Amino acid sequence: MTVRAARRSGAPWLYGRGPAGAAPAAGDGGGPLAAVLFDRDGTLVADVPYNGDPDRVVPMPGARAALDAVRARGLAVGVVTNQSGVARGLLTRAQVEAVHRRVAALLGPFDVWAVCPHGPADGCGCRKPAPGLVLAACHRLGVPPGRAAVVGDIGSDLAAARAAGARGVLVPTPVTRAAEIAAAPHRAADLPEAVRQLLGRRPAEGVTG
Repeated sequence: MTVRAARRSGAPWLYGRGPAGAAPAAGDGGGPLAAVLFDRDGTLVADVPYNGDPDRVVPMPGARAALDAVRARGLAVGVVTNQSGVARGLLTRAQVEAVHRRVAALLGPFDVWAVCPHGPADGCGCRKPAPGLVLAACHRLGVPPGRAAVVGDIGSDLAAARAAGARGVLVPTPVTRAAEIAAAPHRAADLPEAVRQLLGRRPAEGVTG
């Protein structure tokens, strides 16, 4: 799909296992956690604005340990990321995909990638804080949103989770606004702690960075 077509349709870019449009499992109202979806920039990797260079990808502290803990539980792992640099003409799809290959090389495989290539004024339904990325990722995995969680570093990540009916955990960074931290129903000091909360582990049993 071309960038222009993606902007017209408001469709996110989706990669990963499972057939496109897989039917979600029954029971959207909750149940055991089945998938954890992570924001990319500022959460899994350091936030480099409009980054199209794989060599500039740097994992956040504890990212690999946190992801491996989720995988060890047999849960799906995915990424939900706004990439407005595409709509702004600052990134190509090839550059976005090259960065994602580097993220996977450093942090391990992901079951789904959901990417919003639109800008704030495009009126799409996938750009966070809208729920479209979370819903699309869950649909691709066949996981009801109520059995998914979103981990992110800003309020729009948690707003997208809430709008989709998923759980959310905020992992603040220096750029996270105080109001977003105060409004977050669940927050953690780092990624391993966020995963401990989601997996229900006591601190002594948790993953370490």
